[in-house]
Amino acid sequence: MNPDTFHKGRGAQQNPDNKFLEHRYETRDDFLEYMRAEGEELGPGKTQYLPIFPKTIVNKVTSPDVGMNWSLNPYQGCEHGCIYCYARNSHEYWGYSAGLEFETRILVKENAPKLLEEKLRSKRWKAETIVLSGNTDCYQPAEEKFRLTRACLEIFLKYRHPVGIITKNSRILQDLDLLKELAAHNLVGVNISVTSLSEKTRRILEPRTATIARRLQAIQELSANNIPVNAMLAPIIPGINSHEVLPMAKAVADHGARSFSFTVVRLNGAIGQIFSDWIRKAMPDRADKVLHQIAECHGGSLNDSRFGVRNKGEGILATQIHDMVKLAKRQYFRDRVFPSLDKSLHQQYKKGQLSLF
Repeated sequence: MNPDTFHKGRGAQQNPDNKFLEHRYETRDDFLEYMRAEGEELGPGKTQYLPIFPKTIVNKVTSPDVGMNWSLNPYQGCEHGCIYCYARNSHEYWGYSAGLEFETRILVKENAPKLLEEKLRSKRWKAETIVLSGNTDCYQPAEEKFRLTRACLEIFLKYRHPVGIITKNSRILQDLDLLKELAAHNLVGVNISVTSLSEKTRRILEPRTATIARRLQAIQELSANNIPVNAMLAPIIPGINSHEVLPMAKAVADHGARSFSFTVVRLNGAIGQIFSDWIRKAMPDRADKVLHQIAECHGGSLNDSRFGVRNKGEGILATQIHDMVKLAKRQYFRDRVFPSLDKSLHQQYKKGQLSLF
């Protein structure tokens, strides 16, 4: 087998070493020759769903760059396989690789709804918007089987608690009934990621996500049902989708989004190696240009961990992106506002029903 074979349908093309583990995996030439002789291929394999039972489910977010204070992730790892995903690094904490194992070893928190209900019933908890997911997509393919996101939304509705949602999957429309009820009480806001208007670009950047057309349709249908949508034009990658800022902003506005946000791509930790390997296989003709332009946005390095700067970038290219964003907001979102969610109802529903006193 050729070790440079491109794994179609996956984002990462390798499993880099996990920096937390003592031992390393090495693919030896004699092993590859043995597999060739046996007619087998060294590939990513099928996705595995692994049940886990954490003690807590609602996480405090301390980063000032992500726009949320609390998050809840029903799943760890993500089959969507977005090559740039910052969540890849977190998979190393669980003993897996940030590469192909991030996409094929999905940890399923089967007790997530139970833990959420315990949290919302706690006397010490005061309502703050909890975001699904903040790390990995709560509507990734695993949701079709386990329905943990839907179960959590039922809990949020039962206790009249505000919830935010981040996804790039049109599967969210399967829960339109719950979302409409939450929206009727001003308890839900949805963030839908749109990274390109080109299906060719989408397929190689985000191989197992919903098509662009279906995401735009989701924005339109949610908006038509008075469910507020913020479009996340993220990440903006110089040399790949940076020329699409204005067209993407217009498209999401035309489909009803009330606002949009953006980030400039950064490649921290193992993601720098994974992305560099991927782009040299997927886009060999422009790999060096793209990598150099990403580095130009982050002080000459692919890795940028500086709060306040890391998600927006700096320098000439980043300034050009910022200028296009400002123009798009003036042109397409001048009189639109994304609402604040209602935190006042929850206290009356601490026990799952309206309190009379």
